[in-house]
Amino acid sequence: MVKLSNEGKTVVSLPAQNLNPLFMNRKKVAVIGIGQFGEAIAKNLTRKGAEVLAIDNDAKKIDRISEDVSYAVVLDATDKKALLSQNITDFDAVVVAIGGKFEQRLLCASLLLDLKVKRVITRYQGKSQKMILEKLGLTELWAPEDEVGAIVAERLLNPTVMSYLQLPDNYRIVEMLTPRGAVGKSILEINLRDNYRLSLITIKEECSAINNGIACTEYHVTGVPDSSYIIKATDRLVLFGTNNDIDRFIQVNE
Repeated sequence: MVKLSNEGKTVVSLPAQNLNPLFMNRKKVAVIGIGQFGEAIAKNLTRKGAEVLAIDNDAKKIDRISEDVSYAVVLDATDKKALLSQNITDFDAVVVAIGGKFEQRLLCASLLLDLKVKRVITRYQGKSQKMILEKLGLTELWAPEDEVGAIVAERLLNPTVMSYLQLPDNYRIVEMLTPRGAVGKSILEINLRDNYRLSLITIKEECSAINNGIACTEYHVTGVPDSSYIIKATDRLVLFGTNNDIDRFIQVNE
């Protein structure tokens, strides 16, 4: 990995594999602010094959992530010259994940807009921050605390729901544990579409696996199951429908 100092000097050589032509078309993403949120984004982007630049003004955070991203640099992201020194305008997207003072996040995002960065994705906390960022002209805004809070609330109210994607107009895609009333029945017998106005996208089946020498359980997508498939207690159903129809399916079959 490449690690940079405050002056932007290379102190570790670039891995030879990054010179391979296969890597030339990778997405280039900069993540500014390497707290828990920023670190998770940077690492996941790297796992998905992106070329990631991690930026923070805390040297300890940069040391911690330097082996997990393509580049890591200590600098003040509210300094226009410092951002330009990293060729920030060449990146496909920049994520402003600064979690401390809102003023720093606001100034950083404003500078990126002034520099005409292709895509700026910014973290916000609360409606006031969101309103200010929107007035600045930012359209891609994330509130990780709100998203986590919504998921935790959902899991508390519906323990069978493992994850979900909320869609417009009160629709959602949900991954859920199989309700007791559906166990041992075929997809045809349950008749989700006519009885509950739901669509079954797929089923995730439980599988045994070995991870680092330790036995564990994984769930794998079965594709599009046919109507004769018998639903097992260990299956997870991935459904599409309105919030109310999904809730009704859970209540009827619990």
